[in-house]
Amino acid sequence: MTRDLSDVRFLTVAEVADMMRVSTMTVYRMVHAGELPAIRFGRSFRIPESAVVAAIEMPVADVG
Repeated sequence: MTRDLSDVRFLTVAEVADMMRVSTMTVYRMVHAGELPAIRFGRSFRIPESAVVAAIEMPVADVG
């Protein structure tokens, strides 16, 4: 199954940080930990928008 990359919207780390309301360092940590898939272009990363939406919609554990 091949996926057409023209249908995928890639976001910068700064855009992801803004969407998730976290710091850019938190996004880098999530990428390096494998929590967010990313593609590396030279020294920068691009994250598929669908992965960001899925991460935002993931239920948060109830602590307490």
